[in-house]
Amino acid sequence: MTRDLTASEALDLRMTSLLLREHPSVRPGGVADVVEWFGAMQAQDLASGLWSLGARLPGRTIVDVQAALERREALRTWPMRGTVHLIPPADARWMLELTGVRSLAGAATRRSQLGLSDADADRAVDVLGAALVGGGRLTRGECLAALRASGLGTDGQRGYHLLWYASVRGVTCVAPNVGTEQTFALLDEWAPEQRHLDRDEALALLAHRYARGHGPVTAREFAGWSGLTLTDARRGLAAADGLRTVRVADEPMHVDAALADIAVAGARVPLDDVLALPGFDEYLLGYRDRTLMLDPAHQAAVVPGNNGIFQATVVRAGRVVGVWKRKIGRTAVTVTIQPLTTLDAAARVLVERALGRYADFLGLPARYDWLA
Repeated sequence: MTRDLTASEALDLRMTSLLLREHPSVRPGGVADVVEWFGAMQAQDLASGLWSLGARLPGRTIVDVQAALERREALRTWPMRGTVHLIPPADARWMLELTGVRSLAGAATRRSQLGLSDADADRAVDVLGAALVGGGRLTRGECLAALRASGLGTDGQRGYHLLWYASVRGVTCVAPNVGTEQTFALLDEWAPEQRHLDRDEALALLAHRYARGHGPVTAREFAGWSGLTLTDARRGLAAADGLRTVRVADEPMHVDAALADIAVAGARVPLDDVLALPGFDEYLLGYRDRTLMLDPAHQAAVVPGNNGIFQATVVRAGRVVGVWKRKIGRTAVTVTIQPLTTLDAAARVLVERALGRYADFLGLPARYDWLA
């Protein structure tokens, strides 16, 4: 029997699916576990991506997370929607073949706008492949220099497009930073052990990971997150193992079976927890319809100008109640907090405690500045 859930119950399950609350069937032991749980985590902004991992791994520091990435527990590339994500290294190739290639559809038009030809893009792939061979990695600047030495222009957005194209083609991937500089490596050398799936298997696995890491979700949400067609999204969810269907506002949604069982039993206790999350976190970026988590009246504060740049959020009981910014100094991190709802003195203590966990992650004491 399909269970009808209230919006509050659905939000509670989402927070648990997102590993922002204790999950009944999984307790991630490290970076590899978190990334594998989601299948892909938004990470175009590296600092946000690191804290997305840290927020789900209590007690770990930024040094711990960076060390895990050096151990290749996850890698960054453009597996879907033309956006950088953290993914399990062994899944890079099938994800690029399933969803990454969809972003290539408009690449020729973009190249024309940039004054690049298809031949230029293919030559860039060859140049980067030759420059990176041998298992090493080069900084972004060194990669661009290699492209320029071959006669390719990298000014404006040309360089970015060529680096992106080589990764979506499955030749390169984004390796961990050296200092503050982004680096690239050959995918086949950085992650030589690749899982091989046929298309139906890939659809089912991606659907399973998305729903268990974000559910309850609809097929439309999965299509929006993955960049797949709605037909493929429905096909993947229908074939995915370990999911159940619930109804929210009379709409069928998919969720991890273990959470669905708890919902049916009515065993969840509402929580009034407070979290400090980065802007580019699956908490918001994993959905197109964010009304369960975000009051539409606060949309402009979270995404000023609706330009795709998300502010870091303060979340209470699963809902956005504020935004925050940080300025990292040599001896402390200064956090500026802008409440979006009324927060009394007790609530502000909880907010500062949540932000204190971020400061601990950085290994710095925190200073707080409230805007209202």
